[in-house]
Amino acid sequence: MRAVLSGLVMLLATSLLANEAAAAPLHAISMHGEPALPADFKHFPYVNPDVKKGGKVSYGVVGTFDSLNPFILKSMRTTARGMWDPGFGNLVYESLMQRSQDEPFTMYGLLAESVEWDDDRTFIQFNLNPKARWADGQPVTVEDVIFTFELLRDKGRAPFSNRLSKVAKMEKVGDRSVRFTLKEDADREFPLLLALSPVMPKHAINVEAFDRTTLEPPLGSGPYRVAEVRPGERIIYRRNPDYWGKELPSKIGVDNYDEISVEYFLQENTLFEAFKKGEVDLYPEGSATKWARGYDFPAVRTGDVIKESFKQKTPSGMLGFVFNTRRPMFNNVKLRQGLALVFDFEWVNKNLFDGAYTRTQSYWQNSSLSFLGAAADDRELGLLGDVREKINPAILDGTYRLPVTDGSGRDRNVLREAVTLLREAGYSIKDGKMVDAKGTPLAFEIMSQNAGQEKIALAYQRFLAPLGIVATVRTVDDSQYQLRSQSFDYDVIIKSYPSSLSPGAEQISYWGSVSRDRQGSSNFAGVADKDVDKLINNILQARTPEDFTAAVRAHDRLLVSNAYVVPLYHLDEQWIARWKHIGRPSAVPLYGYQLPTWWDERVQ
Repeated sequence: MRAVLSGLVMLLATSLLANEAAAAPLHAISMHGEPALPADFKHFPYVNPDVKKGGKVSYGVVGTFDSLNPFILKSMRTTARGMWDPGFGNLVYESLMQRSQDEPFTMYGLLAESVEWDDDRTFIQFNLNPKARWADGQPVTVEDVIFTFELLRDKGRAPFSNRLSKVAKMEKVGDRSVRFTLKEDADREFPLLLALSPVMPKHAINVEAFDRTTLEPPLGSGPYRVAEVRPGERIIYRRNPDYWGKELPSKIGVDNYDEISVEYFLQENTLFEAFKKGEVDLYPEGSATKWARGYDFPAVRTGDVIKESFKQKTPSGMLGFVFNTRRPMFNNVKLRQGLALVFDFEWVNKNLFDGAYTRTQSYWQNSSLSFLGAAADDRELGLLGDVREKINPAILDGTYRLPVTDGSGRDRNVLREAVTLLREAGYSIKDGKMVDAKGTPLAFEIMSQNAGQEKIALAYQRFLAPLGIVATVRTVDDSQYQLRSQSFDYDVIIKSYPSSLSPGAEQISYWGSVSRDRQGSSNFAGVADKDVDKLINNILQARTPEDFTAAVRAHDRLLVSNAYVVPLYHLDEQWIARWKHIGRPSAVPLYGYQLPTWWDERVQ
């Protein structure tokens, strides 16, 4: 009996020691594997740590803005850029931890100087940096963190409003720590999403008015303050000289300008002309034709404007025509598959883009997460289960490719294959029109946002016409586009689905049943499919890199097989032009160039 008790005591002690070890404070956390940088790292590898801060930069965007609150539904797509911004940086608000752009998904200390969790990720505890301060000098507290999560739950927009949905308990632990105990249905990515969440000051927020749009400059903990607002035209940020985090390793070599302005333009052409005149300092280019032909102006010839290309090491993502399956006609996979075949990429690439683009075949093309060239192995087949029966066999064995046409815009062999699929969907050609069994013509509207999208939509309209399919193209202004896309009021829309090396919860917003009817979500296709939900969950629950890769490939296969999107094309490079007084680091991270690490060369 004594031996048994002794064994139990030792087992209990071992368990307690293991939990203590698992919960030891960490300087960084990673979705899979270990963080690349040690606890004593000095700065991220893709910055210039010796940069001279100062000067200014002017960014340009197309659109308008009517709010400085990025966390509510009313201003989801009309918040001034820079407030909470993956491109220009989170200038005013900050998150608990900072993501490294040189690793698939790793978080380092920011408002939280360290973090604790267990191997099963049943909880996560953030230990706040004692130096963290709001711009008015008051400390960032645990009460601020708890207040923010509760405020966003009650009055915020997705995904911020959903952050507590998988939290069983949120509590203050000691003076500077907040612990989130997670529910059983919380996936392994969820703790990292909590780390990416913003924090707002309890003492400076009007709770009653929080869900209303506002142009009142807010109080944040970030490196900049809002200095000037011209609604819909310009917003200017100025550096906070007392910014608390300027010596943090995750902030060295970042936020290098004293002043950042964001200029708004109604049209892309107007923005480009402003760039050519020097009114805007940088111009990211997305048009292959313009990149090849549109930069023959004096500043380029004299070297005052520099064109640069950057090779990304990330997946292609997916750009395409998205079928809104909330419309009954598009809730038919054979119809979608047939319509997808009709788009003649070879004609478009040759006649519109000087052959600059590559056809997109997979949501994770150019990475090991793609199904292309990889047959589903036993691990993946096990994750798919019965879902494998619904996937095109060629997609399942990795040999599938979209057909290569003769570039005529009317390749008979491809059109014949499309007609076969449309017939299986219940459609046939009668009197020159594609009609269903009731004689209703197959007709739909493609909503476009700008001249570039309109050009592609008109080409697709041309390809569809020989089959008796009527596609009308309607280009709307920015405000109408945002309203209609947010409320899913369209038949077909052109959208981009960015892909990373660490896909996770964003897939729920893109494809999950729970997001289908949630206004403001990114479920543009209106997908509500238990099989898709199952494969997304496999990604979220993966514990090993091998399981993760298998889960993403399985998801990729089902998305492509279900043809929610007509795949278009992608570039293997990032293109950007800059005036020569804007400098940049020599190192380019995994996710491509990072504007917050660039600087003004005129600073002496």
